[in-house]
Amino acid sequence: MKVEQTAIDGVVVIEPQVFGDERGYFFESFNARKWDENLGRVPQFVQDNESKSHRGVLRGLHFQKPPFAQAKLVRVVQGSVLDVAVDIRKESQTYGQHVAVHLSAENKKQLYVPEGFAHGFLTLEDNTIFSYKCTNFYAPDSEGGLLWDDPELKVNWGVNNPLIADKDKVYSNFCNFDSPF
Repeated sequence: MKVEQTAIDGVVVIEPQVFGDERGYFFESFNARKWDENLGRVPQFVQDNESKSHRGVLRGLHFQKPPFAQAKLVRVVQGSVLDVAVDIRKESQTYGQHVAVHLSAENKKQLYVPEGFAHGFLTLEDNTIFSYKCTNFYAPDSEGGLLWDDPELKVNWGVNNPLIADKDKVYSNFCNFDSPF
């Protein structure tokens, strides 16, 4: 397991060791012992989620408010995405900044997104299957978000008109946002 620190404290890219031969491949998508050895902390995941999307679907930027905040370990099973985590921790030196990482079934990289981040992804291929582990259960009344195309956040999604859910069209701009973190 290879761990790459990003420009934002707490957000890390995880690259598992992949064993391949003429039959295909094998890798551990999560191993608590290796997490402890490499990161010094092991999240307690309680829920796994999966979505399948067409090319050009943007899901996000979402978060769960405390006390239902979630850390996530995200990966792509099939296809590829541009995955984005925006720091919404008020006391953080990187508040309002983001990390964008290309995740794909081919590169098998994963992104760990701690609590205190808005998270979203854009699918880059048809039939992309996105999988993620969460440290808290989904609580609909605790859901929040930021506008995906907020000019203050400066996320370069590479698209102008992605397919998004109605709820993602009405979230707050960052300049009007009062973070619960």
